[in-house]
Amino acid sequence: MSDRRTPLPVLMAYGIPGLPAAALGVPLYIFLPTFYTAGLGLPLAAVGTALLVARLWDVVTDPLVGALSDRTHSRFGRRRPWLVASLPLLMVSVWMLFRPVEGAGVGYLTLWSLALYLGWTMLSLPHGAWGAELSDDYHERSRITAAREIAVVLGTLIAAGLPAALQIDGDSRPGAVLAVLAPVLVIGLPVAVLIAVTIVPDRPVARAQSVPWRQAGALLAANRPFCRLIVAYLVNGTANGLPATLFLLFVAHVLAEPEMQGPLLFAYFFCGIVGVPGWLALARRIGKHRTWCFAMAANCAVFVWAPFLGAGDVWPFLVICVLSGLCLGADLVLPSAIQADVIDVDTAAGGGRRTGVYFAFWGMATKLALALAVGVAFPLLELAGFTADGLNQPSALLTLALLYSAVPVVFKVFAITLMWRFPLDQAAQSDLRQRIQLIEGEAAVRM
Repeated sequence: MSDRRTPLPVLMAYGIPGLPAAALGVPLYIFLPTFYTAGLGLPLAAVGTALLVARLWDVVTDPLVGALSDRTHSRFGRRRPWLVASLPLLMVSVWMLFRPVEGAGVGYLTLWSLALYLGWTMLSLPHGAWGAELSDDYHERSRITAAREIAVVLGTLIAAGLPAALQIDGDSRPGAVLAVLAPVLVIGLPVAVLIAVTIVPDRPVARAQSVPWRQAGALLAANRPFCRLIVAYLVNGTANGLPATLFLLFVAHVLAEPEMQGPLLFAYFFCGIVGVPGWLALARRIGKHRTWCFAMAANCAVFVWAPFLGAGDVWPFLVICVLSGLCLGADLVLPSAIQADVIDVDTAAGGGRRTGVYFAFWGMATKLALALAVGVAFPLLELAGFTADGLNQPSALLTLALLYSAVPVVFKVFAITLMWRFPLDQAAQSDLRQRIQLIEGEAAVRM
């Protein structure tokens, strides 16, 4: 552990696996559902259910990978081996999902989604825990998280910009985007992981205390700041997941401008990068949780106008994309930085450094939020009579618009109420660090 400022090359090397991981995430959440419904002709409800089942699979895999990575002790560290081990599964499942065989159906989608999410867990969960262990400092953790999330947004920009690039060649459909991304990811994933495991230190820490599986839930429930944070993150993640899932449908059917999907996505995620430095600076002045609340409130103030848009309203929607994109920077960086702080509560209570277990539940909340977005939105759209490849009644388009923007605003307001009086600020975290140093110093003497 270190309180020193992390060197820039190490920050960049640590963050770089987030680039291909994000380039994988965008098609999974945005292009894949539309491709398997509108492109392959599978029913909306069936695709939503298949993806919901695949993401609920993480309820099993995330705690398992988190606990096992905490218990991994090798000459290469305890996080690096997991990143390397994730690669074969990720590379094969990406290829099979993004370039499906002829006749692929719901079973095919479910099987390879299960495989992909397992590989993704093996990559992303130890990667996040690794970053939380690079520093004990309240503000340095924000900087480390920012390095990872900026790489994530860059990867997102690459994936989001593909439709606009492919439009030059006359085919920007989701299937064409996925077909191009498949070889890029199969090459980019191992290259990024190799850079990270070669340059970034995997610092040795005290062996994690062994926790029986049945006690894991009670252990987390005793950490009240973590419980509040994880609920707020789940609620806010669902609020973000709904527009991410429905973005292509909203632009194509409500705005009636499908050719603008790529440029609008690019503008949104580009502004996410632009916004990060400003949110980090504000967090240094007023704290991470208050800054996050201000960002969510600003997002609500912007997004609440989206249901009033109609066919041809591209420019007003571009303004919404730009302003909500600026708020995205806080959503990307600050919750994960706060997550590293709440783990200190458990460590200070004598529980050992179970970073992997905590990030497992963090990953579960992330995926559950996106699963709820797909599993709820698509069946409701089908119930309202919406079709992805035909004409829709005004009532169906209104349902799409409300699910896309009005419902997320309600969720974000709830998340703000949970986080506004969050008890763990810089002073509280500094006290925790002193207690942790005392505990680990006493443990070292006993050894």
